[in-house]
Amino acid sequence: MSELHHNPIPHKQIHYAYQFLAVIGLLILTLIVGTLSGMVIIKIIYGSKTLWNVLEAKLTAPNVSGSLWILQFFGTTLPILVTPIIFSYFIAREPDEYLKTNFHFPWLLIAIVFVAMMLSNPLIEFLGNLNEKMVLPKFLKGVEDWMRQSENETKKLSDTMMEMRSFSAMIFNLLFIGLLTAIVEEVLFRGCLQTIFVRWTNSKHAAVWIVAILFSAFHMEFFGFLPRMFLGVLFGYFTVWSGSVWPSIWAHFVNNGTIVVITYLAGQKIIDINVDDQHVFSNAIYVASLIITMALLYFYHYIAVKRQIADHGEELG
Repeated sequence: MSELHHNPIPHKQIHYAYQFLAVIGLLILTLIVGTLSGMVIIKIIYGSKTLWNVLEAKLTAPNVSGSLWILQFFGTTLPILVTPIIFSYFIAREPDEYLKTNFHFPWLLIAIVFVAMMLSNPLIEFLGNLNEKMVLPKFLKGVEDWMRQSENETKKLSDTMMEMRSFSAMIFNLLFIGLLTAIVEEVLFRGCLQTIFVRWTNSKHAAVWIVAILFSAFHMEFFGFLPRMFLGVLFGYFTVWSGSVWPSIWAHFVNNGTIVVITYLAGQKIIDINVDDQHVFSNAIYVASLIITMALLYFYHYIAVKRQIADHGEELG
């Protein structure tokens, strides 16, 4: 009876393939509506000329930097948040399961996540360097040139938004790029989509890897695909083993926030480091990073499973 009460309408649950298509359809729709809304807001605040400067990527033109933030929020961040909320409440009608925003997990996991994110940086660098060497066959050279040009243009936009000339600008980026982006992306990918694929494939591992691939592909950064996919795998296991999206949000925030802080400190000449340098660590450190990261994942899994067993015992008792 308790199972029926927990899920009162199992016979009305739509197939998980259709759930996936519904999420993708909602995401595309909200991205279009959000982008158009952002453009209208830019035109109202700054005028048509600024809007055209944004569309033509004239990054040094007046008000373009602020306009990019408006477009980022309404055209990307808000749609990514709205999509899983609409889906989980009005289509799947299981918000607790599809959003996974509960705090019912051992807080020791938060500490493990922080250490894992810090010590996995050499491994992420290694994957980035490996990805950067990717060369497509000669008959696809046009595609490869387009990929590199697209990535360069994306980097220019990112660099413009990451310009931080004051401490308050750094805090703003830390909250927006670090925290808000982490929340909305993890709720969509690890909360909503990963739940769909766990149920669809009946395999946590398959779901984690499939969603990690989708997560990396969504960002459309071809020569950063492998490191972002690896991050997606870490985030996926942090969620699927804990039953909550918050450890992965914390991991995502640590990753993004570290980049924001280092970029600010380097820009202010407080530290002497090239944030674009992808050859900081040695091969020995790459290997050590892999071993330590795997060990931390094992420890994370052990702590999370212990909690699940304890909870199950309490229910049986």
